[in-house]
Amino acid sequence: MDKFEIVGGKALQGEVNISGAKNAALPIILATLLTSETVILHNVPDLRDVKTCFKLLTMMGKSYEQIGDNSFKISNAVTSNIAPYELVKTMRASILALGPLTAYLGAAEVSLPGGCAIGARPVDLHVKGLQEMGAQFELTDGYIRSSTHDGRLHGATIMMDKVSVTGTENLMMAASLAQGTTIIENAAREPEIVDLALFLKAMGANIKGEGSDTITIEGVEKLHECEYSIVSDRIEAGTYLIAAMASHGEVVCHNILPSTLDPVLVKLKKANALVEVKDNSIYLDMRNRDILPVDIITAPHPGFPTDMQAQFMVLNALAKGSSSITETIFENRFMHVPELIRMGANLSIQGNSVHCIGVDTLKGAQVMATDLRASASLVIAGLVAQGTTVVDRIYHMDRGYEHIERKIRALGGTIERISS
Repeated sequence: MDKFEIVGGKALQGEVNISGAKNAALPIILATLLTSETVILHNVPDLRDVKTCFKLLTMMGKSYEQIGDNSFKISNAVTSNIAPYELVKTMRASILALGPLTAYLGAAEVSLPGGCAIGARPVDLHVKGLQEMGAQFELTDGYIRSSTHDGRLHGATIMMDKVSVTGTENLMMAASLAQGTTIIENAAREPEIVDLALFLKAMGANIKGEGSDTITIEGVEKLHECEYSIVSDRIEAGTYLIAAMASHGEVVCHNILPSTLDPVLVKLKKANALVEVKDNSIYLDMRNRDILPVDIITAPHPGFPTDMQAQFMVLNALAKGSSSITETIFENRFMHVPELIRMGANLSIQGNSVHCIGVDTLKGAQVMATDLRASASLVIAGLVAQGTTVVDRIYHMDRGYEHIERKIRALGGTIERISS
């Protein structure tokens, strides 16, 4: 199992190109199930989850070909409506095949991720919405099996019980080929939702209201070929900005739409960073500046993103004073806290909040990544710590950060991948 060995103490400085967004790429790739015509995608990140997504397409009858750096051509019609457990278990986003398959073929068999059951888990939001569009469901042998009475879904007004990014995406894709008008109330507003809507519109979908809490989709008979460039990854950009800030360095992130990071940039400025934005780049300078403590409460967009919570905790761990970070989106998303404490951070968990008292420095240690964003926080901590840090289980990192060690080394950081 691969590890990162990091020698800390160097300020990150330089320029970094931000890759395509994983959270936009996965639904867009699966949305190609909605057409038999050829789709060309650009700015596709080289990530483990993206490779899994392409494998899933081929198992369902489609084909893909890499035609350039981060560019792919996807062809053929889907012929199988089954998303098997062996792939779904490695990527929870596979549930996003449920809407397109049901809309395109009139039926779907999608494995539940391990340990998941309809009810308490968010997958019930996907099922309820599709039921309101006329789909019938049964759960057997660990698979969600959907069917439609006449081979088509039908438009409906759907009130989401809870804001759900993947739930909104599944229903948007399904409604694009449904008969009639679908209105999704309490819809997610994330930039990745907007990007999926723009992609579907490029294929001929009729969608209005993306980026607001009410999305209206007028179903069409078929979707057609298109060429589309996936939005760049706001979370990757935020991670490099925080890494430069924590190390008291200077960085320019290129190929990023600054407005997608507005909630994070506000907090970085409050933490005393000099931040300047241009049309397609963000500049941050933290040289000779103290890190100030900033309270964080995660919330659905346009609030502070939960995917940036772990990284920001490293900043607060090094800040001049005390602060709190409150997680409102996911349970059990503080697994990085004990690992940061091993490195000398003064953190204490209090319910769904973490109280942070800043320390002068962190110290290298052997730590273990528990999820994708926790991995990023430990890498940042290692880059600023005294001595050597070894981060174990970095396969999480490969799911969401393209060539991260290569990019960090280009910024002056010392990091090596070790195969054990």
